[in-house]
Amino acid sequence: MYLDPLSEGPTPRSAPRPPESVWDYPRPPAVRQDDRHVRVECAGQVVADTRRALQVLETSHPPVFYIPPADVRTELLLPAVSGRTWCEWKGSARYWDVVVGDEVRARAAWSYPRPEPDYAALTDFLAFYPSRMDRCTVAGEVVTAQEGDFYGGWITSEVRGPFKGAPGTLMW
Repeated sequence: MYLDPLSEGPTPRSAPRPPESVWDYPRPPAVRQDDRHVRVECAGQVVADTRRALQVLETSHPPVFYIPPADVRTELLLPAVSGRTWCEWKGSARYWDVVVGDEVRARAAWSYPRPEPDYAALTDFLAFYPSRMDRCTVAGEVVTAQEGDFYGGWITSEVRGPFKGAPGTLMW
């Protein structure tokens, strides 16, 4: 299911988008297709590269980009030793370590192998914490990581906060 309450129609490939306030994003979260160029780099390697990302948009959070497994170098991912979490909307998440040579980025990515029915489009797609990667870009723009160690949002010039995740924002 793709729900985009913010759009009045398809966005042309790589077209600049007007700034959006994360406070206009819905709860429960929406899933939106995004055909802009999304790239994830770690330890000198391209880990993911796609024009077929999905964004998850949730009130107070910058978008999280999910990348289809066919566009991820899955040979660089190992199941994390610790780790599953539960999202009230999406279900049980599985975590992945990104391993490039001797470089290990623990729990740097996650996926939903069996998401709740409303989020079936996310099945096996991978999301990356930009704070644990060397560089993440959307349409060539370098992403800023959402503060905190929980949400994994990707901040670009097209989103406005304030964003949940920083110290003191837990109860927002």
